[in-house]
Amino acid sequence: MAATDGLTRNSVVLRISIGLIAQAARDLRRTQERSGLSVADIVNRALTLYEFVDSCRAAGDQILVRRNGGQHPELVRFT
Repeated sequence: MAATDGLTRNSVVLRISIGLIAQAARDLRRTQERSGLSVADIVNRALTLYEFVDSCRAAGDQILVRRNGGQHPELVRFT
């Protein structure tokens, strides 16, 4: 049985306290202003997105983005 089995969708499983570099703090603030989401919601979504991207990269997949109005997808490069 997994640690999260039986927990409701919004149950707190882990609490963390971290220090953000200035750029990350600015990005978080802008994302919060644009989305209206809470810091916890943004961090949860960011971690889920990171896991998805990291698993794709580990599998050798490419991640492409097609900008609004663009005709051709662009390769997203991570360093």
